[in-house]
Amino acid sequence: MNSNVVITPSYKRLVLGCGALVHEMVAILNQNPRVQDATKLHCLPAKLHNTPQFIAVRVDEYLAEHAHLYDDIFVAYGDCGTGGELDRVLAKYSAERMPGAHCYEFYAGTTAFQDLIESELGSFFLTDYLVKNYKRLVIEGLGLDRYPELFDEYFKHYRKMVYLAQTKDEKLDLLARQYAKDFGWEYEYRWVGVSGMNPVANIPIDLKVEVSG
Repeated sequence: MNSNVVITPSYKRLVLGCGALVHEMVAILNQNPRVQDATKLHCLPAKLHNTPQFIAVRVDEYLAEHAHLYDDIFVAYGDCGTGGELDRVLAKYSAERMPGAHCYEFYAGTTAFQDLIESELGSFFLTDYLVKNYKRLVIEGLGLDRYPELFDEYFKHYRKMVYLAQTKDEKLDLLARQYAKDFGWEYEYRWVGVSGMNPVANIPIDLKVEVSG
């Protein structure tokens, strides 16, 4: 953000995001105190990761009730499997979202993500959050603990697990490596950091701000 931007006291920004990204969003906002002070951060349940057909509905419900309270609305989701439905909802509220199809793309960067897909189309991606909550969101969330036979149905075309790491944590790397081994897949670790979340703190300077100097 431009160092000369002064956010007016009346300016209010909403960041509505996926609960799986909360730590990264807080980290980005903490780097920008002026934006942080003007921002309300609200997260929808991370379990929507497994039911993307409900993401646009939940976003619409929240914005219908709260959008009028804010000057600027940013939604920290990609399309996330909504098939364009999320974009249609955001258009109603003049809201913007993260670029790309999903968090794996904006964490890795579009070019790097496409390279990963081209090298192995059957890749299953993890983030820090998914590694930490793997049993709840992947094993239990997909019912594999109750119906292990579903594994072949869900993952018959997968060959590789790619961990896009936001932090350099050896314990998480070892966990992800074991998950890949349990599934019988190849494993790749890539540290990507949190810079992909930078749009969360990008205030449009021509909207409700003053520029000093």
